[in-house]
Amino acid sequence: MIISKNPYTGEEVFSIKEYTNIEVEEALEVANKRFVSWKNTSFEERSKLMLKAAVELRKNKQEYAENITQEMGKPITQAIAEIEKCAWVCEYYAENAASQLSKDSISTNAFKSYITYEPIGVILAVMPWNYPFWQVFRFAAPALMAGNIGVLKHASNVMQSANNIQKVFERAGFPKGCFQNLPISSSKVEAIIRDFRIKAVTLTGSKPAGSTVASIAGEEIKKSVLELGGSNALVVFRDAAIEDTVRTCVQARFQNTGQSCIAGKRLLLHESIAKDFLEKFTKEVRELKSGDPMDSETYIGVMAREDLAEDLEKQVQQSLKEGAKILVGGKRDKTYFEPTILTEVTPDMPVFKEETFGPVISVTTFKTEKEAIDMVNSSAFGLGVSVFTENLDAAESMVPQFEDGAVFINELVKSDPRLPFGGTKISGYGRELSLHGIQEFVNKKTVYIKKISKK
Repeated sequence: MIISKNPYTGEEVFSIKEYTNIEVEEALEVANKRFVSWKNTSFEERSKLMLKAAVELRKNKQEYAENITQEMGKPITQAIAEIEKCAWVCEYYAENAASQLSKDSISTNAFKSYITYEPIGVILAVMPWNYPFWQVFRFAAPALMAGNIGVLKHASNVMQSANNIQKVFERAGFPKGCFQNLPISSSKVEAIIRDFRIKAVTLTGSKPAGSTVASIAGEEIKKSVLELGGSNALVVFRDAAIEDTVRTCVQARFQNTGQSCIAGKRLLLHESIAKDFLEKFTKEVRELKSGDPMDSETYIGVMAREDLAEDLEKQVQQSLKEGAKILVGGKRDKTYFEPTILTEVTPDMPVFKEETFGPVISVTTFKTEKEAIDMVNSSAFGLGVSVFTENLDAAESMVPQFEDGAVFINELVKSDPRLPFGGTKISGYGRELSLHGIQEFVNKKTVYIKKISKK
């Protein structure tokens, strides 16, 4: 059995029998057969169904959000926002997929030459627990709209959410087999990737998981897209609008109890404004309400599992041994970890060079623009960076110097259906969302037609 436990209460909230090898085989065969007909449906037909999925999400957002909160501890208001964002991505691709995958005509010596974008088949998605709906829908909406089929291997602690996602597509009227949840352990993933019916794989998760999946897909010459986490920097220059920047940085670090790949984990402050900024930042952090994730007033809930909180505690303790100082927080109680600010952090400390997946932020100061850029780029991760300054020309001039997949100026790094999302270095490769995301899993087919006249 695969069991979900409420990280706040410790109670079991959901259980499901793991698929046998025979059941996995049956599911893959259903998916493969469905592709034969689904790929020939029109964009108009797919769009109608995807819009119905959006309606279903909004109609039952409270139920789905409560299940998220029960399974992984996300504060309920943030869980509801996650469901609403999933509805948005469904609507976005329902409205834009046809144009994003329309034929591209190219002028050559041919009578006619163009590129078509055609679906490739059944795609496996290996997804994490931290945004149990959003991570899946940002894959599923473009994949299905492109004419592909989706099968999901979700994190074992959010299997009720995985079931709910399949339910959304079924209730929307998608034909059986268009999207299926596979309740399986990680041990079965390799065989599924190698199965001839799987044409590609997308994974959001850790570097070890991504490396393993990419290696298997590579051996099989199958495409993979990887989103492997990040250690985003929040770079605050001396001319930043302090009040607004403080609020943005608090949200960037502490939403979802800090359990986000794109959270701003490293706070880099110009030394001239560091004291003033930290006074205001500390006040905001102290005022964040911790408590029952089902309480609408709660902003900081619990971490999804106790072992994750223990790992974070080890990173903090080691950094303290190496000279970091606690400004706020630092204590753990089972799955609850206090919102924590660490100062005097250097680039060789765990809380700077590793990904801290919880409500802990490291603070480092800098003197010059070059020093700040070098510290941002010193990370092995490359998902995104936020720059705060009133000098927009200067900020834009820095953009090419950052090695990350995204640069946000005076805003936290966030995913948006209209913009491509993905990283560099050990944050992964490939892009999700926007035109770039829907074109990841299609056959970009070149067509060349030469006209020959009878003599």
